[in-house]
Amino acid sequence: MDLLLLLSMAYLRLLLLPFSVLYGFAVWVRNRCYDWGWFRSRSFNHPVIVVGNLAVGGTGKSPMTEYLLRLLHEHYTVATLSRGYGRKTRGFFEVSPLDTAADCGDEPLQFKRKFPHVTVTVGEDRVNGVRRLIQSGKEVVVLDDAFQHRALKPGLAILLFDYQRMKRPKWLLPAGDYRDWFSERRRADVMIVTKMPGTATEQDKADIRRMLRSKHRDIPVLFSKIGYGAIVPLFPGEEREGITLTAQVSVLLVTGIANPAPLRGYLATRAGDVVQLSYPDHHQYTKADIRNMINRFEAIANPHKLIITTEKDAQRLLMPELSGALVTLPIYVVPIHPLFDGKEEEFFRQLVLTYCARVLGS
Repeated sequence: MDLLLLLSMAYLRLLLLPFSVLYGFAVWVRNRCYDWGWFRSRSFNHPVIVVGNLAVGGTGKSPMTEYLLRLLHEHYTVATLSRGYGRKTRGFFEVSPLDTAADCGDEPLQFKRKFPHVTVTVGEDRVNGVRRLIQSGKEVVVLDDAFQHRALKPGLAILLFDYQRMKRPKWLLPAGDYRDWFSERRRADVMIVTKMPGTATEQDKADIRRMLRSKHRDIPVLFSKIGYGAIVPLFPGEEREGITLTAQVSVLLVTGIANPAPLRGYLATRAGDVVQLSYPDHHQYTKADIRNMINRFEAIANPHKLIITTEKDAQRLLMPELSGALVTLPIYVVPIHPLFDGKEEEFFRQLVLTYCARVLGS
C-alpha cells in the first residue's frame, strides 16, 4: 500500500511539472526585477534580521526566531514582525498575551506569551511594519518568514534548510516543496541546516556544505539539532506539575504542523507507545476535531496516558470555544529549541551580535 501511495504521488508530481515551470518563470522574473533595480527593495539604518527558508514550512523558523529573541533582548530593545499566518484580522498591530490565534496567528501569539517583554507585531506590509517599529524606538527588528519578501532588504538574512529534505529534488511548487529557486540561497548571509539527526556524520555535513556552496559568495553553513524541553501542562494545576514521560506511559500526539516526524521519533524513545493524530500545518481546530481527539484518547487502554502537542498547536487549542472541552484532560506541551555544537553556536552568536553592534555604532 505504501509503495502504491509513493508511486501515485510521484506520478502526480510529474503531472504538475508544467505548472512548476510556469510558477518558476514568474518567480525568476520577479527576483530579477528586484536584482536589477526595476522594483525597489527598502533597507533601514537599524538592524533588521530575517529568518526564512526556500521550501514550504517545517524548517524550524519559529524556534530560530525565539533563539534570536533570547539572545538579543539582553542587549537591545527588540521587536519581532510576522505576517500572522492563519489570522482573521488584517493590517499592522501589536500582539497582546490576551489575544487569540484568530487575532494574530499561532506563532506570533506563541512569541508574545513566551517573551512578554518583547514587542511582537503582525502585518502584511513588512516595510511599513519595520518603519513603524523603528519609529517607536525599537533598536532591532527580527522578521519571521520574510526571505521571499523582496520589497524589504534585510541587513542579516538567515536561511534555514531541513536536513531530511537536502537530498530530495529541489522542485518548485506545485510539483515540489520549494517556493523559490534553490539558487536564491546566494542572498543569505548564513545558512543553517536544521533537525540534524544524531546519526549524521562529518562526511554528511561536508556533502551538504558542497551542495549549498554558492559560486557568488562564501556563505557560512552551520548545523543544528532539535532540543526538547520538559513537558509542561497546557492548563495550570498542581496535580499536573512534575509529570514526566516513561516507558509505562502511552501518548496521543496531536499536531497541526508541517513536519511532526521528529517529535514523534523523540516521544517514541521516551514513552511506551505513541498514537498520532496529525493535521495540516496551521490547522484551525474545530469542535469536531476536539471530539475526535477525546475519542482517540479514551480509546487508549493504558490508564497511564497523556496528550502531547506542540507550542504552536497549543495557541490554537486555547481558543475560548475549544478550551472548555479540554481543560479536564491531561494535555502537555513540548517546548523545542535549536541546539548547535559549541563552536558553531559561538560563531553564530557573535555573527548576530557583531552585526547589530556595527549597524548601531555601539
